[in-house]
Amino acid sequence: MTEATDLAAAAGSADPRVGLRAVVALRRLLEGLEHLQVANARAKGWSWQEIADALQVTRQGVHKKHAHLMPMNDPREG
Repeated sequence: MTEATDLAAAAGSADPRVGLRAVVALRRLLEGLEHLQVANARAKGWSWQEIADALQVTRQGVHKKHAHLMPMNDPREG
């Protein structure tokens, strides 16, 4: 099994302590994956609107959440 599969199974645990810890771990995993894919999309030239559409959120929301994590391009570089 994979880590995600194990965590998904644990999130359904009857023990609230196990379930809640799994939920936290899944949330962190998903946030990391989202950031990775947003960075991937930006590197491939996607606009913030295209990313927002794919994530089914607003452009402002995705920009606010991820723009500060993206590497800044030097405008002097062509």
